[in-house]
Amino acid sequence: MSEAKRWFFRGMKDGVPIAMGYFAVSFTLGISARKAGMSVTQASLMSALMLASAGQFAGISMIASGAGILEMIITTVVVNMRYLLMSSALSQKVRRDKPFYHRFFMSYAVTDEIFGISMALEERLHPAYMYGAVSVAAPGWVLGTGLGSLLGMIMPARLMSAMNVAIYGMFLAIVIPPSRKSRIVAGVVVISMAASLAFQMLPGLKEISSGFQIIILTILIAGAAAVLFPVQTEKEENDHAA
Repeated sequence: MSEAKRWFFRGMKDGVPIAMGYFAVSFTLGISARKAGMSVTQASLMSALMLASAGQFAGISMIASGAGILEMIITTVVVNMRYLLMSSALSQKVRRDKPFYHRFFMSYAVTDEIFGISMALEERLHPAYMYGAVSVAAPGWVLGTGLGSLLGMIMPARLMSAMNVAIYGMFLAIVIPPSRKSRIVAGVVVISMAASLAFQMLPGLKEISSGFQIIILTILIAGAAAVLFPVQTEKEENDHAA
């Protein structure tokens, strides 16, 4: 089996729990889309073109309120602006021997969860890994949206509430393993949680949009961690070994 295939199947394996979480969350998204007047086809196509829960929920809310196209575009860009930071981080982790065009195709797979498992890899990132992960995760997202818009209105409220918890379990599954291996990572996670709570509770900070909150926290906390605990590059590791 070629190296690319090994990475692809590895990404598929790691993408299975993400797909399950996506299905649960996007089911709720489909219900919201249906309430906003979107058809099953429209809701499913939206999820296929934009794998972004916060951006899609924001867009659906604005559609339901009758907002203009320009307002929806600006809001969606702001909410999804965190992906610029994620893409910048991933571009530094991609293997240098891979053609540049892979970065364009990989951009479709930049979601919070796929970013998490990709950055958690100890090795340099092979593009096939993200292709494998998104090949499983994206269908789960689209299928959940379609079924949610088709069948969600008849499901019990308690079942829907239970499905919404799945996404948080998936985040824990991504964060806990690297935190157990590194005290630095664990500390950054705890500080991030405390800072995020502060932004949700303190006057003035909680008025900032969720998209900008993520950007501010990412720059401040990740930047401080990078300065205080820099990760050695391959060249530096080789120099130390020599």
